[in-house]
Amino acid sequence: MIQMILEIMILVVAVVLLCALLVRHLPWKKLKKRWKKFPSSSRVILAVALALLIFHGGISRPLPVHFALPPHMQTFAPKGVTAAIPFLKVVEFFIKSGQFERVEDIGADPNEVPPPITRGKPTTVELSVTAKEVIGEVADGISFNFWTYDGAVPGPFMRVREGDTVELTITNDPTSLHAHNIDLHAVNGPGGGAALSSVEPGETKTFSFKAMAPGLYVYHCATANVSTHNSHGQYGLILVEPEEGMTPVDKEFYVMQGELYTSGGLGKTGLVTFDSEALLDGNPTYVTFNGVVEDAPRMQAEVGDTIRMYVGNGGTNQISSFHVIGEIFDTVYPEAALSSAPLHDVQTTAVLPGGAAIVEFTVDVPGNYILVDHALARMNKGAWAILEVTGEDDPSIYSAVE
Repeated sequence: MIQMILEIMILVVAVVLLCALLVRHLPWKKLKKRWKKFPSSSRVILAVALALLIFHGGISRPLPVHFALPPHMQTFAPKGVTAAIPFLKVVEFFIKSGQFERVEDIGADPNEVPPPITRGKPTTVELSVTAKEVIGEVADGISFNFWTYDGAVPGPFMRVREGDTVELTITNDPTSLHAHNIDLHAVNGPGGGAALSSVEPGETKTFSFKAMAPGLYVYHCATANVSTHNSHGQYGLILVEPEEGMTPVDKEFYVMQGELYTSGGLGKTGLVTFDSEALLDGNPTYVTFNGVVEDAPRMQAEVGDTIRMYVGNGGTNQISSFHVIGEIFDTVYPEAALSSAPLHDVQTTAVLPGGAAIVEFTVDVPGNYILVDHALARMNKGAWAILEVTGEDDPSIYSAVE
């Protein structure tokens, strides 16, 4: 924290020195000629200022402390908003850092799936979420300023029925520094709800939509720059059950892959900062399931249980090759399309950024089953989790030969 504040102070001093010198020695067209006339003391100050800027990333690499796009870089994103966080917001973050909630476990519990819907008719469903900027650990000793829904990554799992009218209320927590909204891929309408839900800190809005098509859909923040908001953890899943409901299973889990782009490289401890140049390059520092590098199994089942996993990909860049080591998916709904015919006996399924899949299988043998993105180098960045299965062995299915 102290190092980051010092870097900001050094950057500010360097900019002030440069501006003072340039104003003092205008006009610009004669700058080259006037360089020779600069007093020796001015030349020394200018050289020091330039050295500070270069050393601290203003020219040769992303600016520190949440800056990631150097000043000379541009964007072609809608509204012209770059992936970099504005300098004043960076300063405000450090001034107000004490007011941010420190979340003990930022990773959403994969067991927190609402129960299946048993009613036979559509109704009006009221849902609510709070956009909240917090500080949490992606791994032990490594903290990040997450932007969340309801203080966790991913946000809450939402469950409605085909034909339901959904009234969704979004509140932006007063401690937030940025505006937020919500875009649900289950919505038919401009912005998927984003156009009706933009909220400044402390503001609340409600909008309604009809859940017209069954499936498992991603939701995320669509405030510009969208990729910046998503890569801070603002995403989740909403399930629209078909009219006939979902086939009963013993266990349902909620798993969502996401990417974090941070400064300092893999494993740097302390409060790590956002690196949007890495975001544009598509090179995440961390790839996680449910926001964190797992340190203990959070999913448990018994031998013989039928398992359903609702799998999403918050992105923002990489396709997930979702696989459970030691299992074959009995049923897969590719791209979570519940109106389409499922696939059977699948080893690995693709989950696109901003997309989802539903996988089902039965566990026959006890042990630990590792969930991975089978682009296996990503395991080194945190892309794995464990399903812990207990029960009796079945040597006819799996056993050592002595």
